[in-house]
Amino acid sequence: MKILIAQEEEVVRGMLETTLAKWGHEVVVTSDGGQAWKELQKEGAPRLAILDHTLPGMDGMAVCREVRKHTETPYVYILLTMAQGQEQEMLEGMKAGVDDFLMKPVNADQLMIRVRIARRILELQEELRTAHEAIGYQTTHDPLTGLYNRTAILDSLLRELARVRREGSHVGLILAEVDHFKSINDTYGHQVGDAVLREAARRVRSIVRPYDTVGRCGGEEFLIIVPGCDAKNALAQAERLRTSLVGESMDISEWGKFTSAKEGKLQVTFSLGVAAAEKMKETEPLLHAVETALARARTAGHNRAEVAAEADFK
Repeated sequence: MKILIAQEEEVVRGMLETTLAKWGHEVVVTSDGGQAWKELQKEGAPRLAILDHTLPGMDGMAVCREVRKHTETPYVYILLTMAQGQEQEMLEGMKAGVDDFLMKPVNADQLMIRVRIARRILELQEELRTAHEAIGYQTTHDPLTGLYNRTAILDSLLRELARVRREGSHVGLILAEVDHFKSINDTYGHQVGDAVLREAARRVRSIVRPYDTVGRCGGEEFLIIVPGCDAKNALAQAERLRTSLVGESMDISEWGKFTSAKEGKLQVTFSLGVAAAEKMKETEPLLHAVETALARARTAGHNRAEVAAEADFK
């Protein structure tokens, strides 16, 4: 574990550095509070800091207060070393955010106990952070394709419309639907249908720009937000998506029983609706327009993109 030692007294610094290094820890050493705070702001900073109550520049409590202000950074476990007779200041230290205390002269056994406690608490916090991120991912992403789910993609669209109003720019919206998807499920089974959706999602992700946002709106529909695009540019993006799907058949042989390798190759196409907005406040008119355009693409024979007309924005 990487540990910061910030101690004013050379004897204490030396004892802590030697002992912790012997136990296999990576040690960063300073005698100045300001330098300690700089070390804790660096990328890959120590997660455990052993700070002296009395440090030049910034004392240990002042460093602790600065650390606790930055809640967006990984948690730093702070041990404060204090001289005997300063026990009454522990309450102030707890208010500053200190996790535990070490009385001088520092005892190696007490140091080991506290370092082990710190390590266990940091490990538990990392497990909680990982679990929290996993829960957050599950609530915003479609489990089959890994794309944003309907709620998350619509939230993104609402934020994008707010940005468009602020900046006076455009945003394009593309609604892409896998053609004849029910027939795929009925003919080959749902495992093949799921494989088709996963591959379609992969191809969409590979084509869109880094700042475009993609979500699955349920069933076989994908919603793509293309910032900075008017209707003409959004249509060009939609055509790129359509041709990416048409250009290469999908190998679904591992997901079903086929009599030949050729039968395990499935040609899949997209129908797409396209719309663009400027200064629009609500998502509903834009969604209605793009859905209407998609319906026209279906009616016209599939495997095509249609742009929403002005009358479609209701």
